[in-house]
Amino acid sequence: MKRISVLGSTGSIGTSTLDVVKRQPGRFKVVALAAARSLEALAEQIIEHKPLMAAVLDAQKAKELEGMLPQGAPTEVLYGRSGYEACAVQSGADLVLSAMVGAAGLLPTYAALGAGVDVALANKETLVAGGELVMAQAQKCGAALIPVDSEHSALFQSLMGNDPGSIKNLWLTASGGPFRTKSADELSRVTAKEALIHPNWAMGPKITIDSATLMNKGLEVIEAHWLFSQPYDKVKVVLHPQSLVHSMVEYVDGSFIAQLGPPDMRLPIAFALNYPARQPLDLPGLDPWALGKLSFAEPDLVRFPALRLAYEAGEAGGAAPCILNAANEVAVGAFLAGHLTYMQIAQCVEAVLERQPGGGLETLQAVLDADDWARKEARTWVDNKAGLVKV
Repeated sequence: MKRISVLGSTGSIGTSTLDVVKRQPGRFKVVALAAARSLEALAEQIIEHKPLMAAVLDAQKAKELEGMLPQGAPTEVLYGRSGYEACAVQSGADLVLSAMVGAAGLLPTYAALGAGVDVALANKETLVAGGELVMAQAQKCGAALIPVDSEHSALFQSLMGNDPGSIKNLWLTASGGPFRTKSADELSRVTAKEALIHPNWAMGPKITIDSATLMNKGLEVIEAHWLFSQPYDKVKVVLHPQSLVHSMVEYVDGSFIAQLGPPDMRLPIAFALNYPARQPLDLPGLDPWALGKLSFAEPDLVRFPALRLAYEAGEAGGAAPCILNAANEVAVGAFLAGHLTYMQIAQCVEAVLERQPGGGLETLQAVLDADDWARKEARTWVDNKAGLVKV
């Protein structure tokens, strides 16, 4: 029985992971759960799965959570950075499912890899912010990094059994989000409510907004660069509105190998949890007879500048990807709060990138410092705009 720790257990990936665990009884034991503020949901998960430990954001949240658990519950409640890292390292997990939202997932993921614990990575910001350090940590400590994002899982599966030297291009598919066909003028007027309605996937609010701006795809480009050791000019993005082809590998002989499946995150999660084996999963599959038309198109970098910014940050290297990610998190939060317009998300990110001090990221502390700097710069930019727009 594989012991797993789920970081970000109350989010969409975390809850899907626990659903997979229930659908494959006897294969997994949940030894740790971690969340930030969703205490009621976390308490229910703890009562059901009885992990050895659980972690929340701070001491107050930990006290509240303890009050929600039955008397004598076997779960130790922890909090903060040390609590999250304990869930990753000290829980006895064979595999850590890293699904915390944003850059918060970097530290416990890095700690797990440093302890030689395999990580199923659903937190793309970890590699965006600290890709070089994280990959070096995994290699140094002999820990596996298994992608969970549907696109990177598809690439991972399409590369299995093939020589990495024979890769011509990696093709990341993107649905295009809810605004794929909108004009620039229409995009200037979209609301947060509209942006939160994704045509294919059910995801958390932050990643849903990133999907609408195509920043999510830009972050995935940077993640793919690190996961598969490919230069940025070999990591392509193609719009695929049906979200059935999850990504493709183009080989030097002209062949394409793709992974297809319904838009259900439980499939790549189950693959990552069971890797290198495949196990039956009782979910609706893909009916080839009913596929219909599959269409593909080139993304418009003028209407969706976030994707352009991600490529530029990736190529620039150093602190740029970390700054891109941190500024975007602040800008998306401001958009959801009604302080920025949709188009100002990318404008904020670009403004912060233009002011970056430059330099490399040779230590984990340097990554955290760059992240902190970018957040402060982005908040200043947002504050200067707040009150001037109505969303």
